[in-house]
Amino acid sequence: MMIKKFVLIVLMGIPLTGACQSDLKLWYQQPATNWTEALPLGNGRLGAMMFGGVKRELLQLNESTLWTGGPARTNANPDAYSNLLLTRNALFKEEDYAKAESYIKKMQGYFSESYLPLGDLLLTQDFVDTVTTAYYRDLDIKNAISTTCFTIAGTTYTRQMFSSAPDQVMVMHLTASKAGQLNFKITSASQLIHQSIVISNNEIGFKGKAPSHIEPDYIQSNHPITQQDTLGCRGMRFELLIQATSNDGTISSDTSGMTIKNATEVTIYLSAATSFNGFDKCPDSEGKDEDKLAKDYLKAASEKSWQSLLAAHVADYHHYFDRVSFHLAASAINTDATLPTDQRLLAYTKGAKDPVLETLYFQYGRYLLISSSRPGGVNANLQGIWNKEIRPPWSSNYTTNINAEMNYWPAEGTNLSEMALPFIDFIKNVAVTGKVTARQFYHARGWAVHHNSDIWALSNPVGDMGSGTPAAANWAMGSPWLSQHLWWHYEFTKDKKFLHDTAYPLMKSAAQFCMDWLVDYKGYLVTAPSVSPENNFFDDKHQRGSVSIATTMDMSIIRNLFTNVIAASETLGEDKAFRDTIVAKRAKLFPLQIGKKGNIQEWYKDWEDPDAHHRHVSHLFGLFPGQEISAIKTPEFAAAAKKTLELRGDGGTGWSLAWKINYWARLLDGNHAYSLIRDLLKFTGRTSINYGNGGGSYANLFDAHPPFQIDGNFGGISGMTEMLLQSQDDEISLLPALPDAWTGGHISGLKARGNFVISINWDHKKLESTRISSLSGGICKVRTACPLKSNVFRIASEKTDHGYLTTFLTQKGKTYDLVSAATDRKTE
Repeated sequence: MMIKKFVLIVLMGIPLTGACQSDLKLWYQQPATNWTEALPLGNGRLGAMMFGGVKRELLQLNESTLWTGGPARTNANPDAYSNLLLTRNALFKEEDYAKAESYIKKMQGYFSESYLPLGDLLLTQDFVDTVTTAYYRDLDIKNAISTTCFTIAGTTYTRQMFSSAPDQVMVMHLTASKAGQLNFKITSASQLIHQSIVISNNEIGFKGKAPSHIEPDYIQSNHPITQQDTLGCRGMRFELLIQATSNDGTISSDTSGMTIKNATEVTIYLSAATSFNGFDKCPDSEGKDEDKLAKDYLKAASEKSWQSLLAAHVADYHHYFDRVSFHLAASAINTDATLPTDQRLLAYTKGAKDPVLETLYFQYGRYLLISSSRPGGVNANLQGIWNKEIRPPWSSNYTTNINAEMNYWPAEGTNLSEMALPFIDFIKNVAVTGKVTARQFYHARGWAVHHNSDIWALSNPVGDMGSGTPAAANWAMGSPWLSQHLWWHYEFTKDKKFLHDTAYPLMKSAAQFCMDWLVDYKGYLVTAPSVSPENNFFDDKHQRGSVSIATTMDMSIIRNLFTNVIAASETLGEDKAFRDTIVAKRAKLFPLQIGKKGNIQEWYKDWEDPDAHHRHVSHLFGLFPGQEISAIKTPEFAAAAKKTLELRGDGGTGWSLAWKINYWARLLDGNHAYSLIRDLLKFTGRTSINYGNGGGSYANLFDAHPPFQIDGNFGGISGMTEMLLQSQDDEISLLPALPDAWTGGHISGLKARGNFVISINWDHKKLESTRISSLSGGICKVRTACPLKSNVFRIASEKTDHGYLTTFLTQKGKTYDLVSAATDRKTE
């Protein structure tokens, strides 16, 4: 009853004191002064950063499909293939890596396009008195709603806002505790060229057209923005509409904005749309009618009350968010639980123990994924859907040599498989353009993707015909890495129709590209040219280079793809001839190598790194997200992977720290993984890039690359999941990397491969019980540190060198309660 009452209080907008904060809230005692203190709202398409100002409330707005450009251009570089032959000759016959790099730069195409901010909504409130008391703002991630409230001259003002997926609008509700005290003006603006519009007394907005192209922020240019469409089919239209309603106030509008006077309660509806009509459609001549879309969304929503819109929003959000609950024993807490989030984060950074903050961070990551990636929409970019810059960092695009994939590492395991569907749609799209790239650049079958893409599914090596860095631009392993997520979606859902109709054809096509890309060399199949993303080496002559052959990442990614294609073919019971070919090809792939320092080699040869602590640790792909390296099944390689991480060090940018958490979890070292969680959650106010020792979290818990990149949030909660549950190698491992700091706790609703839903209870670092729900049936193999017994049926636990294995046959739709034989406690 107390929980139900508490939720009701929150939804009615009554302010809460710090002493009664929910564990699932970010809350603050002052407005945001900069973007990384503002609070994010999103429905997968419409995003807002809410600053919570008193007299001046700023909402920075985004629409997920608002990008520069148009469909990817074909025939980007007709000379690419001839330079491929020259590059390979330099590598194989001359071992001249500098010459190879000079040729490969001539194999580059166009830069990606950029994700854009929609605009700002500014709410300026009139107060006679300026003395503010009882200020409070929060983001309730249990209900996906943000609240700001404060008191001036005896009147309490409350603003609540959410972004609705069911109704496809954003809604703000303002109330005053005394009648007629709401007096404010609404204005809007955009950094893009736009035209303000006044539709009626209570409806205003703007419309405009996005630039044809914007150069990436890392390119020096005197004229970085190309406004006019000089290339054809470029320039997306956009529109924002704002409507306000009130039962007792007066509302008027003109070209300067909308004015509300003497109101007690006001509801503001925000609707937006673009003309985006798919990755292969001209956003102008073939675009959707953004005006009709925005108006239709607004009309339907404005006919509903605040309460009904809120109820639909909360029900929709709970459908996803409530699947997982996570609680850590708070006995070790030594920080004040009533502190605001920014103060709590600062205390944590100084060494305070705060398991509640850690579970909040975990669930916040799930909130961000639900808010930035919804079925039917586009996939989350480098900043999810939240961006305020007209030239955002790295164009806020899809960086497929780690970042785009990291965004979706937690989707399946944290029971949000539907949120991976936009990413799967993106993979379908980029496979179409990737076939053109594979054919035109390499005369190869299948589809090829390089390290940058965008909403138009760009697949060519970026670099503007030679100005790009080959270590990034000419990495060609996008299609096999992206294909891993297709196989993951099948493994976690056991959706055989998806495997047959979608995943396997795309995986097979990626494998065909790899088959044509591989070259026979000294008895092995190798990739050439080959880079290890964004890193360099010193060759045998101590010359710095980046382009060689058979980098460990290349070979591990291809080995992973071939293994998954073989498994998919066997599962479907088809395509045996192709499967046999892949089996033979996999056997010839250049294998993992252990270097003279006892580490996994990054390069074909055992070369030194110019930057020993480089943020990328790409050569451990086989450890995670792959499963080639296992602490249990390949201990020698696991030891070499550990040595690699020790040599690389624990420093790095935000996403780099996040990847390392997953690495250490796979090495079953929970304490080391936990130390990196603490690094990921250290408070930072920095926005400048620091590749070597960046990372951390901003006051709103956004990950700091720096600057902000959302992949660190997603990679971090993926690592936390891997610490508590792993399911590679056809077995479920419970608490495989439990740190000493998490002595007791409970987590429910995690997903394991095989379409199992898992709940785990532990105390004093010992498993007490687990509940396994089998959604597809089949064999379930569970690894634990102690034997399991069941109250439902007799099972036996087999003792191994790495704990106990318990194997039993499950039925679809059945739930199995297991308890640890090492405890007297009974199953819940």
